[in-house]
Amino acid sequence: MSLLFLQYPSCSTCRKAKAWLDHNNTEYTDRHMKDQNPSADELKAWHKKSGLPLKKFFNTSGLRYKELKLKDKLPSMSEEEQINLLASDGMLVKRPLLIGDDFVLTGFKEEQWKEALKL
Repeated sequence: MSLLFLQYPSCSTCRKAKAWLDHNNTEYTDRHMKDQNPSADELKAWHKKSGLPLKKFFNTSGLRYKELKLKDKLPSMSEEEQINLLASDGMLVKRPLLIGDDFVLTGFKEEQWKEALKL
C-alpha cells in the first residue's frame, strides 16, 4: 500500500500523527501542505474517494478560514469554487491528511487510522 501523508510541520496534531506512523513502522511519502498545496485535481479525487462532505477538507479552526469568513460563505459556494479555494492555499486544508489506495482520512483520529491501516 502506498501512503501519502500531508502535513504542516508546525501543527502539533501533524507531529503527533507523524510520530504515530513512525512508531507503527508505516512507510509513507511526507508532503508539506503549505509548500506543496494539494491541486484541484488531487482534491477532487480525494474528496470522491473519501465519501466525506467537502466541508471535512477545510481547516475550520484555522486563521485563514476565519479571516475569509468561510463559515458563512461556503454554503453558497459551488463544489468547484470550494475545491479551487482549497487548492489556492494549503493552510485552508484540514490537516493532517492520510491518503491510501482506498481511503482518505482528514485529521488524526488514532482509531480511524488503525482501522484504515489494519494495525
